[in-house]
Amino acid sequence: MTGADVLLLALGAVAVGAGALVVTTRHLVRAGLYLVVCLGALAGSYLVLAAELVAWVQVLIYVGAVVVLLLFAVMLTRAPIGASDDLDRPGWAAALVGGGTGLGLSVLLVDAYRWSAVELPEAGTAERLGGEIFRSWVLPFELLSVLLLAALVGAVVISRPEIGSRPVAGAGPDGSADGDAR
Repeated sequence: MTGADVLLLALGAVAVGAGALVVTTRHLVRAGLYLVVCLGALAGSYLVLAAELVAWVQVLIYVGAVVVLLLFAVMLTRAPIGASDDLDRPGWAAALVGGGTGLGLSVLLVDAYRWSAVELPEAGTAERLGGEIFRSWVLPFELLSVLLLAALVGAVVISRPEIGSRPVAGAGPDGSADGDAR
């Protein structure tokens, strides 16, 4: 076992552990920070595998943009940040669905490949990757950016109920009819 293998296993363990903490923590902001650790470990794994472009795209887009968007959405919607007793659900249903999904995907993987060797395609270059993204995947990429922008604008509108509401004629700043603050 080489040093790269040990580093890859360590980064994988960090990513799996942080991913487990993301879905098991009861604090939403901590879940976002655990997600940063998980995605950062995944970027480190890409670096060990000599896929530098994918690693930096991972850092810039997922760690830099998506997690920041998630944290801003949490702050703008005034969602409960800490543990909330009224949102607790029984864990057995999630374990059943997760276990069933994992088992189904495992059966699908074994059935699809039958433990046979798969030929690897030729190594990609940044030029080929850029050509594919900007030739055939530019529309989904732009649609995703519009969707994320709409989600952020929606979060701002939902979090600010006074936007769009009309003041009552003759009402004071606190909404009282005679204009004096009580």
